[in-house]
Parts: sequence; C-alpha cells; structure tokens
Amino acid sequence: MSDEIQRIVLAKRPEGQPVPENFRLETAAMPTPGEGEVLLRVIYMSLDPYMRGRMDDAKSYSTPVKVDEQMGGGAVGEVIESRSPRFAPGDIAMGMFGWGSHGVVRAAELRKIDPAAAPIETSLGVLGMPGFTGWYGFNEIGRPKAGETLVVGAATGPVGSMVGQLAKQKGLRAVGVAGGADKCAFAVKELGFDACIDHRAAPDAKALRKSLADACPGGIDIYFENVAGMTLEAVLPMMNVGGRMPLCGMIAWYNAGALGAGETAGPDRLPKAWRTILVNRLTVGGFIISDHFDRFGDFLAEVGPLVRDGKIVYREDVTDGLEHAPEAFIRMLEGKNFGKTLVKVGSSL
Repeated sequence: MSDEIQRIVLAKRPEGQPVPENFRLETAAMPTPGEGEVLLRVIYMSLDPYMRGRMDDAKSYSTPVKVDEQMGGGAVGEVIESRSPRFAPGDIAMGMFGWGSHGVVRAAELRKIDPAAAPIETSLGVLGMPGFTGWYGFNEIGRPKAGETLVVGAATGPVGSMVGQLAKQKGLRAVGVAGGADKCAFAVKELGFDACIDHRAAPDAKALRKSLADACPGGIDIYFENVAGMTLEAVLPMMNVGGRMPLCGMIAWYNAGALGAGETAGPDRLPKAWRTILVNRLTVGGFIISDHFDRFGDFLAEVGPLVRDGKIVYREDVTDGLEHAPEAFIRMLEGKNFGKTLVKVGSSL
C-alpha cells in the first residue's frame, strides 16, 4: 500500500460559476485511523449541488469549506484498516470521506454496504442521500393524494427521478422539467412520467408556463422545488389552492454567490410570490435531509425492493479519475450531467 494519497482541495473561493482554478489536486500522507475510526480506499465519490454552497464563506446549515481544505462529500469504498469492532478490512462502507483517494472517518458515522444487495455506488444515489431526499420530501411535505398533479425540476437527476416515479406509483400525474430533449424523452419513456418539459426550449418563464399549462390542465398540487429560477417563476402562478411545495434546493441560484447576491438585479418578485402563497394557502416546507436520517431505515425498507425489482429506474453519470472531479462538478452545475453524478476514484472489488 502506498504511503501517499491524492485529494482535491479548495484553492480559492469562486466568484459565480466555479472554474477549474478553484480546485487543486495534491498529495498528502496516508492518514492513520485512531481509536474507533476506519481507513477506507475510495471506489466511488459523489458530486452533489449542495457542495457549491459550501464553497462560499457564508452562513448556512453546514460549515463552509476553508481555502486549502479538502472538499467534502460522500464516498463508498473498501475498508483497509479498522480500529472499530464494527468494521473489518474488506468490508464496504459509505461515509463522508470527501474528495480523495482515501479517508478516515469514525465508524459510528459510517454505513456498512452489502455488495450483494445492490451495486455499491447506489449507496450514493438512488439508495443514498439523493434518493432519500426525494422520498422524504415527497411523502412528508408533499403529502400526496391519488389523482393530484406533481411537477418536479431536474426530473432525470437522482432526486427528481425518485420523486416522479414515486408519484406515479401513488397514482399521481407526474410532470417533469429537464434540460434537453434527450432527458425529457428518458423521463417519459424510461421513468414513466406523464410529460416532461424542456426548459432549454423555453426563452423565458412565460413560455415555460404555457408548456406546463398544456401538461397540467388541472393546475399543480405539488411542486417539488430543487431548482428555483425560471422553473419556480413559471410554476408558482399555477399552484392550486392548498398546494404543497417541498423545498430542498435551488441550483439555478447557487452560482449567484453568497446569500444569492446578483439575483436582485431584476425586478423584486417577492411581494407577488408571497401573495400567491397566501391567497392559494400554499404550504412551503424547506428541509435539510440530514435532519431526518432517523427515517433512513423506512426509506430503504420501501425503496430497496422497488430498485431490486426494477420498479424504480435510475441512471448514473460516471467520470473516471479523481483528477477529473472538478470538471465533472462544473458540468453538473451547468446541467450537463445525465443522472446521478459520480466519480470513479479507485479500482472495483
């Protein structure tokens, strides 16, 4: 085993859209696990939109990454040294190991993965935090009822695809919004959405709203909010009385910088949005999924068999090599990924 590892650190804070120069690939000494800790060789690493917010030095629900500090994030791989009775060398585990070839995490913060149950990378996507986010927000905040209409943005991503497929299984009309004709076709033909609108074909929110109106003739009962921007502007006037809006992300605004600076350049739409929420008696429920991991077992119990039986379809966008993680991350923020974004860091089992 080599005595060095590779890792990617935040070289400098981005101003708007991240660029490759915001990251730096470096080598470091192989870490040694302490009592109760586990050393893991990373096989797959997750890239997620929330990571963009942590690159800004701004108050949020999690501590920002410091300049010259390793980028954080989830990963799954093989245990190579353990100082905990819960894990042994050769076990597969998932945890917050960050952007690196190896990492040390407390055993209490890890989840053991069974490679025989599902491909190990699904622990970062459809059977991991993104899938859980979709399941929790849809069920607990969306409070779905058969016959209702649901709209979700980023419909072919790991959150949106979970939401849409669960909606169909519970008897709702599911309408997606995605970027590109190929993604929309996948949403309808493979994921089972009733319709999917290509936001790239819409020049503005008004045009997008017209397309949504055709797909949602009875209005919208649930809007699962994970993108904001033009999609939110198009959807909000179409919400039915008593509608629900689970809110877990706003990727369209992340590159505006800390605290959303830059989004105030246009007209202030907050008064109109606030009035719509009031008049239509909407419930808007923001949630951070890490607050709800006490429900993760319920999620796996319901969704695990659906994935195993092919009733929940998923797609992954895999980039090879840790050194290519920054460019894959930038592509994801631009909507150029197709499915759950992963980086294959090490050799498979």
